[in-house]
Amino acid sequence: MSEFFQLTLFGLSNGAILALAALGFVLIYKATGVINFAQGHFLLIGAYVFYAAMLVFGFHWSLSIGIGVIAAIALGVVVERFILRPMIGEEAIAVIMVTIGLSSMLGGGVQFFFGTSPKDTPRFLPAGSMELAGATIPWNRISAIVIAAVVLTAFTLFFTRSRHGIAMRAVADDQQAALTIGISVRRVFALAWALAAVTAVIGGILLANLTGVSAGLASFGLVVFPVVILGGLDSVPGTIVGGIIIGLLTQYTAGYIGGGLQQIIPFIVLIAILMVRPYGLFGQTRIERV
Repeated sequence: MSEFFQLTLFGLSNGAILALAALGFVLIYKATGVINFAQGHFLLIGAYVFYAAMLVFGFHWSLSIGIGVIAAIALGVVVERFILRPMIGEEAIAVIMVTIGLSSMLGGGVQFFFGTSPKDTPRFLPAGSMELAGATIPWNRISAIVIAAVVLTAFTLFFTRSRHGIAMRAVADDQQAALTIGISVRRVFALAWALAAVTAVIGGILLANLTGVSAGLASFGLVVFPVVILGGLDSVPGTIVGGIIIGLLTQYTAGYIGGGLQQIIPFIVLIAILMVRPYGLFGQTRIERV
């Protein structure tokens, strides 16, 4: 039972971080219709910006987080303005290939500036642990869950209550109708990319604190795709549910089965959900008449 509690906590913390990264993926898809294969590398960029701000420039961890968020906003706006906006009207496969190229460029840039060896980042989450039902529960994992929950709640309130959030939902539903009532679709596109980068950077900072910084964090970002497909490409609540399910399944598989199966179980779930429910658990079913 103690092992179960420990695996559950680790699964929830990983799932919460996955949900943050997946939220950005869904934001971009809902607002622009673009499938962003570079989302995992946004997470990687966040971890390395945080590392550089703390260790290379010696800033306090709170200021380092602020620098990471600002860098994320700048990255999202630049990518949307100079890479994706010129692709408007092009075939979907062309846009997908651009995002794949973008992910390779970001990964290569990180390796060029920081190398390939893992980096140890000073911890800002609470250290130590507590005993629960015979299991050792690290406080940093609990803190990661709480921070991710707060961020996800804040974004949910942003979409449902704020003026800009409602504008993003309007553009997601019907771009032409949004234009007729004075909503700037291009501004919404830039906002979507900026917010997507911010969510990924926050996830990257949490991962850096839990596991250190390395190029392997990008492979963690690959698990975002099973999370998004499971929850639904256009569902914000689906990212939370999908992240929790994938995070728990991965940890249970690692703890009770092992053998490396935990690395492929998210993609087994991906194939299964595509066969049974292609639109995901909470995705909107679209029927097109041709």
